[in-house]
Amino acid sequence: MNGFVADVREMLREQFEYRELLVQMVKRDLILRYKQTIMGFGWAIFMPLLNTVVFTIIFTKVATLETPVPYPLYAYCGLWAWNFFAGSLRFSVISLSGNANLVGKVYFPRELFPFSSILVCLVDFAVAGSVLVSLMVYYQVAPSWSIGLLPVVLVIHVAFTAGVGLILSVANLFYRDVKYLFELVLSVWMFLTSVLYPLDGLDGTLALVMRLNPMTPIIDGYRASLLGVPMNDPAGLAIAGVLAFALLGTAWIIFHRAEYSFAENL
Repeated sequence: MNGFVADVREMLREQFEYRELLVQMVKRDLILRYKQTIMGFGWAIFMPLLNTVVFTIIFTKVATLETPVPYPLYAYCGLWAWNFFAGSLRFSVISLSGNANLVGKVYFPRELFPFSSILVCLVDFAVAGSVLVSLMVYYQVAPSWSIGLLPVVLVIHVAFTAGVGLILSVANLFYRDVKYLFELVLSVWMFLTSVLYPLDGLDGTLALVMRLNPMTPIIDGYRASLLGVPMNDPAGLAIAGVLAFALLGTAWIIFHRAEYSFAENL
C-alpha cells in the first residue's frame, strides 16, 4: 500500500514538474502532423464528414434506419466522438516506439508521449466540433438543459482513452505486432459501438455486447447532452465513468513501473 501511494505521489509530482514539456510536445506534434499538408486542420473535419456522407447514403438510401434526429447529424456526432478515441489510440500505440531516441536517453515521465498524442487529437476533436455545431444549426436542433452533462461525458471519454492508450503504448513497445492487431480490433470495436446506429431495436448477443461496451454510453452521452437524444441506459454512463478512472489509474501504475525497462526493449 505504501508503495502504491508513493507511486501515485511521484506520478502526479512529475506531471506538474514537466507540464511545460507536455505543452511543447503537443505543439511539436501538431506542427509535424500538419506540416506540408494543403488542408491542415481541415483533415480533422474532412474524414468524419466524408464518413458521414457515405453512411448517410447507406442508411437512408440503401437500408432505411430511423434515428431520433436527422441521420447525418446522428452519424456525425457518433463519428466525431469515435474518431477522437480511435485517432488518439492510433498515435498512442506507437508513441514510445516512435520516439526511441528520446525514450532511451533523456529522463522525463514517459507517459507524456501517449498523453501528448491524446491532447493533439483533442485539438482535432475541438476543430471537428465546428461541423457538428453547423449541422445542428442547419437541422434546427438545439441543445437542452442536458448540455450540462457534456463536461462529464468529455472527462470520462478522455480518461478512458488515456487508460487504453497507456496500455497500448507499453504493449507495443514489448510486442511490436500489437499495433497491427490493434487496427483489427479497432475496426470491429467501432461496429460494436452505437456510432452509426441506435441501440434501440437490437437484441440478443449484439445488444448485450454493445451495452457492456464503455464507448456506447459515452457516445450516447454526447448525443444526449448536445442533441437531446434520450440515453438508452443513463446508469451506463456512470458505470463507464467508474471503469474509465479505474482503468486509467491501473494503466498509469503499470506504465510507471514498467518504464524502467523501456530502454531495454527499444
